[in-house]
Amino acid sequence: MTEQERIAQLRTELHRHNYNYYVLNTPTISDQDFDALLRELQELEVRHPELFDPNSPSQRVGSDLSNEFESVEHQYPMLSLANTYNRDEVRQFYERVSEGLAGEPFEICCELKFDGLSISLVYEDGRLVRAVTRGDGVRGDDVTANIRTIRTIPLQLSDPAPVEADAPAVGADGQALLFGLDEDNSHWRVSASNTAAPEQQALTAPAVTHWPRRFEIRGEVLMPWTSFEALNREREADEEPLFANPRNAASGTLKSKQTAVVAKRKLDAYLYYLLGEELPADGHYENMEAARSWGFKVSRHMRKASTIEEVFEFIDYWDVERKNLPVATDGIVLKVNSLRQQQTLGMTAKSPRWAIAYKFQAEQASTVLREVTFQVGRTGAVTPVANMDPVQLSGTVVRRATLHNADFVAQLDLHVGDHVLVEKGGEIIPKIVAVDEAFAHLPRGPKVEFISRCPECGAELVRYEGEAAWYCPNDSGCPPQIKGRIEHFVSRRAMNIDTLGPETIEEYYDRGLIRNYADLYDLQVDQLSGANDSRIRSARKTVKAIEDSRQVPFERVLFALGIRFVGESVAKTLARNFKSIDALAQASLDDFLQINSIGTAIAESVIQWFRNDDNLRIVERLRGYGLQLQLSEETLLQQSDRLAGKSIVISGVFAHHSRDEYKALIEQHGGKNVGSISAKTSFILAGDNMGPAKLEKAQKLGIAIISEDVFLRMIGE
Repeated sequence: MTEQERIAQLRTELHRHNYNYYVLNTPTISDQDFDALLRELQELEVRHPELFDPNSPSQRVGSDLSNEFESVEHQYPMLSLANTYNRDEVRQFYERVSEGLAGEPFEICCELKFDGLSISLVYEDGRLVRAVTRGDGVRGDDVTANIRTIRTIPLQLSDPAPVEADAPAVGADGQALLFGLDEDNSHWRVSASNTAAPEQQALTAPAVTHWPRRFEIRGEVLMPWTSFEALNREREADEEPLFANPRNAASGTLKSKQTAVVAKRKLDAYLYYLLGEELPADGHYENMEAARSWGFKVSRHMRKASTIEEVFEFIDYWDVERKNLPVATDGIVLKVNSLRQQQTLGMTAKSPRWAIAYKFQAEQASTVLREVTFQVGRTGAVTPVANMDPVQLSGTVVRRATLHNADFVAQLDLHVGDHVLVEKGGEIIPKIVAVDEAFAHLPRGPKVEFISRCPECGAELVRYEGEAAWYCPNDSGCPPQIKGRIEHFVSRRAMNIDTLGPETIEEYYDRGLIRNYADLYDLQVDQLSGANDSRIRSARKTVKAIEDSRQVPFERVLFALGIRFVGESVAKTLARNFKSIDALAQASLDDFLQINSIGTAIAESVIQWFRNDDNLRIVERLRGYGLQLQLSEETLLQQSDRLAGKSIVISGVFAHHSRDEYKALIEQHGGKNVGSISAKTSFILAGDNMGPAKLEKAQKLGIAIISEDVFLRMIGE
């Protein structure tokens, strides 16, 4: 067998193992054996770059190269569904369908409404060729590179496989819940039985058919609960904002510029609609069962109903059971099953007449508000927190809920002892939504008033113009702010002292070892090693990591200082323009406002920070410890103003540098990176395979397109 033939064989075999593991949940080889096959494929592909295939199983891991998203027009518009929370409106929908079909019999396909990001996948000759987000329904973003990392989405379809029967569901009493008990075993029924064998209730699959030459399949990209919880734990450790719910996390992940990030976060996908010119059947349900046999992950909880009563049974069942699913759902989708009948019913301007989404009500519970406490964050923002009698809500016991800010508290008119209605926003974050009117006749306790002084240090709170939160201004003497700033200072994208987590910082603070981040550089191994040197190894590792951080470049040190409004990109801009912390400390408001992208709020925040004597003393200590407080000679020599005042868009694939490297070069020479083309764009740095949409827009606006080699000559390389 030649190496070329072995590559083809390995790709086919690994595609099959991916499907068995991620879709069927029935792996046939061990992880170790799978990894060995994948490594063999990767080694062969390195030797044969001419056989590169974007749909190879080796591409599932993604890369660190940044990719831009092109805007693509959908062949079939992705219209949104009409929503309802009302069973009467579901009945009215059913009656409208009956009237629209002039009394012709019809079936409703009932499906779970997965709470994720809508995606359109286009296949040609069994190969994934394009993946596009919903966008505005007419155009969406091409996210094909990111979609290829999701292992439940097939890159290359295999021969059609038999569709496995559904496993029987089990009710709370342990009895089997029987589905599909009509003549063709496809209609949804629910009843309890102690006698029927599960295998007798299995759904039968339609006849296996081959896929059309070209078709589109739509679905939802999701982040499973386990992946979501792991991601938020990681973000919390890195001092990054937490995602509110799996949908936001999935959306943010799919729009990541680095496919390696997408691969790491373990997204999932369920497919729910098939479009094309040569579909296997007139029935939507039957088409999706065929798609399942082609290797797509299709929900096994899809059922057909012939009456409105069967529809309501499906809704009632999943309103409870959805809480046991591994992914988030927020409702039920009801579709007329026949594609011919769908065409007869047609569309409104915004949505199809043949489908509707029934949204589940957010689960609420009534409990008693016992106390409101106040928390102080790293920035000094003070957040009120409701402490309540424990109550069961969406599978967890809730005792605390955020009250956001003073305006929110005043709007609710809360009193201690009130019965309050609590729900989980996005099924995740508990929040009080109202005072329970059912207990309005009871006497009320004292009114909840927002505090005027910091609960930690006693400083009088301030409220900045345009902000809803109140802040503690004592940033140098308020313990939560101090510990929070130290946590930010050591974080990965700042000083990267990865041996210090929040708990360790809390311990060092409580022991009096640190009172600000400059104190870190005084720590000694014997202070950290514990009784009888029980933690000597970790102590040495921590001191070594602190020592190594002295080499972190100036722009990251500036970000690590935690100056309000100075994030990573602002820190780079300030470092590039002022070159040293001394020049930055002496800069005037006008000096800041001369810099593109630096506004009044940032400028005044930096000026105020350097007016604080405590901050200046810390800077001097950091200087004494050898931290980098100015741009290095090497960086200064590389800088120029060749691109000053120019806004540059990057598009395509490059030979000499990665996208991130080109972005750094643009900033190094005084230019500004922008993500989209407009009349203000100076030129486009274009590599191979520049997106057609960007090319068309550039030509329309008369924007210059500069090649990679020309650009490098422009900056003197």
